[in-house]
Amino acid sequence: MPGMVDTHIHASQYSYAGTALDLPLLQWLNTYTFPVEARYKDLEFARRVYTQVVKRTLRNGTTTACYFATIHTDASLLLGQIANDFGQRALVGKVCMDRNYTVKHYKETTQESQEETLRWVQTYKLPYPLVKPVVTPRFAPSCSTTLLGQLGEIAKTRDLHIQSHISENKEEVKWVKELFPDSQSYTDVYHSHNLLTNKTVMAHGCHLTDKELDVFRETGASVSHCPCSNISLCSGMLDVRRVMKHKVKLGLGTDVAGGYSPSMLAAVRQTLETSKVLTIQDPEYQTLSFEEVFRLATLGGSQALSMDGQTGNFEVGKDFDALRVNSDAAEGPIDLFQIETPKNLLEKFLNLGDDRNIAEVYVAGKMVVPFPGTL
Repeated sequence: MPGMVDTHIHASQYSYAGTALDLPLLQWLNTYTFPVEARYKDLEFARRVYTQVVKRTLRNGTTTACYFATIHTDASLLLGQIANDFGQRALVGKVCMDRNYTVKHYKETTQESQEETLRWVQTYKLPYPLVKPVVTPRFAPSCSTTLLGQLGEIAKTRDLHIQSHISENKEEVKWVKELFPDSQSYTDVYHSHNLLTNKTVMAHGCHLTDKELDVFRETGASVSHCPCSNISLCSGMLDVRRVMKHKVKLGLGTDVAGGYSPSMLAAVRQTLETSKVLTIQDPEYQTLSFEEVFRLATLGGSQALSMDGQTGNFEVGKDFDALRVNSDAAEGPIDLFQIETPKNLLEKFLNLGDDRNIAEVYVAGKMVVPFPGTL
């Protein structure tokens, strides 16, 4: 099957994945996230965590990942090097934030953020064939209007990818209105600073209005649906069907560590479950099928990252990013009792499978799992 595409994952939060899920978003960031991310000035710590998150996601079938790192340029460059060395296709973002109202030592000055972003982008001209930089304002509340404008200009003049967060929970949306009173909406904050383009992916979007989704469609920007973290942090439930009706590009993200699992299979399952909860609330709602969600995890993700010319499915001319899945793996989580159709095997894998079923992983035609030396 095609490799899976994780359109939103915080590599720097992997060290506490599976814990710290007891607070809503803004309190969660201040209590857990910012103190941990501040540790990445220590390159040895960064190397340990980034090596493990790349290996873990590859073993779980993520052939392409769109990573948030931290504000530390050298550690962010290290993440790109590690992803490239292990053969994972990746977008890597050095986080930009010149405002932090609670953990005040974890931020940059506006000038530092601009200069370090330029240094980071320039360094990525080195030969990392599978890795690209992505301009990464953390989210609007952590950036001044000056910094947002500078980042929009950097991305525009260099034709770079952009990633951030939007409308994750209602408290955040209200805060953005207070911080940016002249903007018509959360979406308008980004749009007015040239940060919504056909290479932009925005995580969450649970509370976007129809008018905001129209702006996404018109600009070509995409949404990363992160159902594990949306539920874990009680942020909201994205109506995927509504996003699709607005013809907005859409992929799935694990959103580690707000999302508890680095496996895209968890994101697939929670996407289906969220859709069913929406159906319980409204019996007229059209529940997503597993085939639709499978598409979001593969081709949909590549489209959301504007990489569908390279990956996402097996069209002739694209790179061979693929998983060899063994549904009947010894000691695996799936029991088979009869000859199953390919469709049934895929459904079983999506609902029951894990890394034990993923025998081999290929990126750009090269086998990257099993890792060299483990065959």
